[in-house]
This record gives sequence, C-alpha cells and structure tokens, in this order.
Amino acid sequence: MLEQNIQQFQPITLQEMSAIKLMNRTDTKFVTSVPVLCRLLELARGEYRVQETDGLRLAPYHTLYFDTPDCAMYIAHQNGHLNRQKIRVRSYVASGLHFLEVKTKDNHKRTHKKRVTLTVDDQQQWPALVQDSKGDIHDFLTQRLRYDHTTLVPTIENEFKRITLVNKARTERLTIDTDLRFINHTTQQHRAMTGLVIIELKRDGLQPSPILELLRQLRIKPHGFSKYCMGMAFTNQGLKQNRFKERMRSIERIMQHATAPTNI
Repeated sequence: MLEQNIQQFQPITLQEMSAIKLMNRTDTKFVTSVPVLCRLLELARGEYRVQETDGLRLAPYHTLYFDTPDCAMYIAHQNGHLNRQKIRVRSYVASGLHFLEVKTKDNHKRTHKKRVTLTVDDQQQWPALVQDSKGDIHDFLTQRLRYDHTTLVPTIENEFKRITLVNKARTERLTIDTDLRFINHTTQQHRAMTGLVIIELKRDGLQPSPILELLRQLRIKPHGFSKYCMGMAFTNQGLKQNRFKERMRSIERIMQHATAPTNI
C-alpha cells in the first residue's frame, strides 16, 4: 500500500534536490503510523514530488552511533541540555556512500551538521577510524567535537527506509522514515518499531507549507523523536529515562494502533 502511494507522485532527481537550498531552515518532527501516513500521501500527491534515485523511491539507510563509555551525549539530551552533540556514521545503502557526521544543536535550537566521507565500507573498521589519534578523521573530529574522540565507542545502530518529498514551490523538504529497527551494542537488545513513522518537515523560515494543514486535518501533532535517544531508551533499561518516559508511552500507543486488527 505504501509503495503504491509513493508511485503516484511525480519524481524529482537527486541533482534537482541538491539545488534546493533552505537558507533559513526550521525543522519540525511528527510521529504517526503507517495507515495514517498512507492517507497523508493520498492528500499530498498534488503538492509534492518524490525523490527518485536509480528508480528507487523508498531508500534504505543505516546508522551507527558513538558515545562516551558513560553515554555522556545521551545523558546531555536526557537532562534537557540545549547545547549538545551527536556523532554517527550514516550509510546510504543503495549507493554505498558512508559519512561520518557530527551534529551540534545550539542554545537557539538550531542544528548544525558537519560531515566527512568515509572510504571504508567495512563497519568493523569504523570504531578504529573514529578513535584514531592522527590523520584526517582525527583533524575533523578535533575541530568539530567537544568530546575526546579517542575514547568513543559504538553504542547503537539503526536501519530504516526513507521517502523524501519536496513541495512544488521548492521551499521545503519532507523526510518520512519507516521500518525503523535498533540494535544496541551494549545490551545486545533488538527492537523493531513496527508501524511507526517519523516525519521531519524542513522548510525555509516561515514560508507557507501545504503539508501543515494536512497534518492538522489528520491530527498529526509535532512530536520530538531523536532516533539516537529513543533507540537507546527502548533498548537499554539501565539508562536514565525520566525525560523520555511520556514520549515512549505515546510511541508505544501509536505502534499498538498501527498493528491492531481492523474489523471489516
């Protein structure tokens, strides 16, 4: 059903997408279920185009996160610190591209992302690259990261599939993530977020947004969702989770509704 829906959209190429510069970007996240997403896509079809790369519209992603041994980056988010960082390797599975990324959120809630290309495909070698005390990766991390990168360890990985939409006025992008799964490197716990959908609206300042009215119609409200923090909280019960508990309960309810049998 989902793949049938996205086939109804006019395509836009990756090259065309790269020309869309959101210079005064604001980001808003929403969380919903696959059945509601299918309805949203039906309503949005006339206003948006879907990114297509080599005929692929539902693109697979893989991410490996790093943190300090005591999970200082996770704890900073859990404790509500506005000025915080995350470090990850993001892999675009279909194209075989891998990027080491440092994401920094400032006191104004703006997110700044810096990244460098990794030429090593073997995931087993990525921790050694991150911990290396010399070379280009060392220089990149020393300049961008507030933590001692030589002490960082892999904490959790995820995989998901992403749909990317752009409105026809080219003032916003919409990323839609489904089939999200986590594997925690510390606890070895696996968690499939069955039926869950994470939507992120990235728009140019306060430009009019066709999708916002549709989201309101479907009662899809803004809902914070950090893949790193939610993944860690759902797969490691030994971590402090007070700040996330209500959000986690909300996510559990959405997944239950998404997978509940329907009466015909």
